Amino acid sequence: MNRSDLECTNALLDFLEASPVSFAAVREVARRLEERGYRRLSFQTPWTLENGGRYYVTRNGSSLIAFSVTEGANGFMIAASHSDSPCFKLKTDSEVPACEHYLKLNTEGYGGMICSSWFDRPLSLAGRAIVKNGAAFETKVVTFDRDLCLIPNVCIHFNREINNGYKYNKAVDTLPLLANTTEKGTVKALVAERLGVEQNAIAALDLFVINRTRGSIFGADDAFFCAPRIDDLQCAYTTLEAFLEAEAPKAIPVYALFDNEEVGSETKQGAASTLLFDVLTRISESNGQPLSALLPASLMLSCDNGHALHPNHPELSDAKNAPHMNAGVVIKHNANQRYTTDALSEALFAEICARADVPVQHFANRSDVAGGGTLGSISNTRVSLKTVDIGLAQLAMHSCVETAGVRDTAYMIRACKAFFETALKLDESGAIELL
Repeated sequence: MNRSDLECTNALLDFLEASPVSFAAVREVARRLEERGYRRLSFQTPWTLENGGRYYVTRNGSSLIAFSVTEGANGFMIAASHSDSPCFKLKTDSEVPACEHYLKLNTEGYGGMICSSWFDRPLSLAGRAIVKNGAAFETKVVTFDRDLCLIPNVCIHFNREINNGYKYNKAVDTLPLLANTTEKGTVKALVAERLGVEQNAIAALDLFVINRTRGSIFGADDAFFCAPRIDDLQCAYTTLEAFLEAEAPKAIPVYALFDNEEVGSETKQGAASTLLFDVLTRISESNGQPLSALLPASLMLSCDNGHALHPNHPELSDAKNAPHMNAGVVIKHNANQRYTTDALSEALFAEICARADVPVQHFANRSDVAGGGTLGSISNTRVSLKTVDIGLAQLAMHSCVETAGVRDTAYMIRACKAFFETALKLDESGAIELL
């Protein structure tokens, strides 16, 4: 494993550690953008965009779109990923006294997590607080640099069938242990102390149970790494790095990070919202062209990780379309359009990867296995443009700790950097040339 691969993945682990929930991920992305000269815009005011200007906008504090202005550009090059991951969310009345001695948390599942992976490991809380300051309500991202709770297993002596299969009840089995007290008010007190505000100033909370354990590189050859939230923050990180490293873009480069992909994207901050359409429309108006005139020469990467061939269960994958970790960027296919890749978008992206000397793999589910979808096809219902679904191969998707390949982080950055430095040229016959 070469040094640059390890450096890229260690930098990814730093990003994962700083991004325990979507609100923190967007805050971290915005911080990195501002360090590189990107200026935050507001939908409330008109946009005056300058040639070469760097800008970004957020929605709900959990989605973000960044772009720079390229004079004379005739299209967009867009890379989109998502900021959320499956976990447990605290309910409004979240504290439950138990057994006359303990305080546990009342939660519900967010997304499709592997429940068993959350047991018997130190966990914490993260999210946002709405703080009332005079007549104004302010949003504060809250994270804790300490472990706060744990979901305890039932011992095997009381559940002899645990290793023969067990159906977890999220209303009973997965409630975290928080404190050795029965007094309620602990959560709000913790948040108030962390933010340095009075408890009565906290008007509402969006808090999630998170695994804050730092990821780790492992393997006799340092080939793999494991960490929370690889799906989809590995794509969020690699596309951001590529976006910031890209030089002399010929089209308008756009970095998009959506929330709520894990629950269907149909929210005001999800890929099914008007967010991308709103931003592209504002850019087009500033460019003096209707959006419909720029979309034909545009291309979008829908970036979300894919399933690697499992070393213990290769029979679960399609025999001919199963990618491996450390073997390059994955192009994802589905006949029923759960992935939006078609022959044209596949050919264009594969050529970009070839020019960047990045290997390409292909993924499709076994024909008798129903797979998950992602944000590409959903986003296309709001903004119609050529799109290819891509990602990186990983194991244990939706586990509390997932596994992926160290080499692939650098592969994805290199491929997406080349993507952002490319533009499409259409001739009268409809043929497309990569510039």
